[in-house]
Amino acid sequence: MPSSVVNHYFYFPETEILRIIYQSGSIYDYLKVPQEIFEKFRAAKSKGQFLNAVIKRKFRFRKIS
Repeated sequence: MPSSVVNHYFYFPETEILRIIYQSGSIYDYLKVPQEIFEKFRAAKSKGQFLNAVIKRKFRFRKIS
């Protein structure tokens, strides 16, 4: 999963939180992300493009660090 934007990610299905750790070191939780959207994100060839086109536009977030 080499990405110039996303360093790592975790999905918590019980709370529908997608945690993104950016290459910069910033950590964000995207809230109420359905499992099906996470699966599409995971399968996306470009995680950064999918994140910008789908996740950031549709889901609220909170900065963790």
